[in-house]
Amino acid sequence: MNQHIERIALFIDGSNLYAAARSLGFDIDYRKLLNFFKKRGYLVRALYYTALIEDQEYSPIRPLVDWLDYNGYTMVTKPTKEFTDASGRRKIKGNMDIELAVDVLEMAQNLDHLYIFSGDGDFRRLVEAVQRQGKRVSIVSTVRSSPSMAADELRRQADEFLELEELRSKISRGSINQPHANVGMSVSDVTTPTDTPQVEFYEDDGFDDYNDGDEFSENFGDEGQRA
Repeated sequence: MNQHIERIALFIDGSNLYAAARSLGFDIDYRKLLNFFKKRGYLVRALYYTALIEDQEYSPIRPLVDWLDYNGYTMVTKPTKEFTDASGRRKIKGNMDIELAVDVLEMAQNLDHLYIFSGDGDFRRLVEAVQRQGKRVSIVSTVRSSPSMAADELRRQADEFLELEELRSKISRGSINQPHANVGMSVSDVTTPTDTPQVEFYEDDGFDDYNDGDEFSENFGDEGQRA
């Protein structure tokens, strides 16, 4: 009797995964990540969601986006929205939650198991909706950072919670001085010009651990989104 092989898909919130891995002190090797999950079932699609600052002459995240696009990932991007607040501070908004949620709902009927790379508590209801269709949903994030990057209600709702720290040996770049030949790309490969502007980037992160009104200041560094 043939064993059933699950049809799976990865839904990766780029900025969320980057922040979680960085909080644990390592960089993701995206080739290793893809190969690791291919062993867990028949990988139908690996989608990576990120917002891009399109008015810059040089976009720090563009090399990573291009590499992922050519190496097995489906890129879902949109331009960030920029505005200046009353105090004159430049603010950047780039939230991909809606795009990720729509794709999860549309693709769920053709999948057995969905992996969502985010700890955002706002996804709890999405997970519940997909589970009602008879699908399994796993969350990939971390509770070993300070503060925790995974909302408790999301972890409780998921069929499985994959702790990012426990995947480190399987999906990390390892040494920061590791040679680049024949290995996948990580965010540390993306260089950033020294004149990258200081901006405020915010989104509705959904983490109960953040007591900042879902607004926080970041510098667009290595990954082009959060440093």
